[in-house]
Amino acid sequence: MRSARFSVFAAVALTACAQMGGSTSSGGGMAAKTAEGIPLGATGPHPVRALPDKPRFGQPVSESDLAAWNIDVRTTDGQGLPAGQGSVAEGQKVYAAKCVACHGADAKGGAVYGTMVGGVGSFTTNARVLTPGSMYPYAPILFDYIRRSMPMDRPQTLTANEVYAVSAYILNLNGLVPADAVMDAQSMPKVQMPNRNGFLMDDRPDAKAVRCMTDCK
Repeated sequence: MRSARFSVFAAVALTACAQMGGSTSSGGGMAAKTAEGIPLGATGPHPVRALPDKPRFGQPVSESDLAAWNIDVRTTDGQGLPAGQGSVAEGQKVYAAKCVACHGADAKGGAVYGTMVGGVGSFTTNARVLTPGSMYPYAPILFDYIRRSMPMDRPQTLTANEVYAVSAYILNLNGLVPADAVMDAQSMPKVQMPNRNGFLMDDRPDAKAVRCMTDCK
């Protein structure tokens, strides 16, 4: 019985090989091949596709490509602020069109966010009120935040002029610039924020650690 079963299995196997178009006795291997021409079922050496000389990852990035992403602003002196300008009056119009739904009238708080006005001097008390006027040590922080994050449902859609204008409007509501103020890359860093000296330098050793590569102690 065992011999008969083996004979049947061998016959089925030979039939399958014949249907694949190859013959194990010809020494040429099976005829079925991959798209690259590698014989299926072969156990011997077969051609290997050559690797390219260099990795082909995307394409070179130009400075103009990076410009849209390189929006960092050094908030202490405004380095990186873009060209453009905006007045308090212009900012009031932009605010009414694109900001009031979340922040409320006169930036006093709305359906999504709390007030952005007042609180100046509250950081020296136990009842701090966090607003751009009370918290930010440098005015360019306001520009940087608005440009990156606002409006909440369409961030980075405001033009530089619009961001300057809204910044001027918010600063005016906090009593930090006059009603005829115009903000730009030169005037904004000059705005004296009330909380400029309200931060302490972090002098912990691990905050100023120097990387040691040899002879470390």
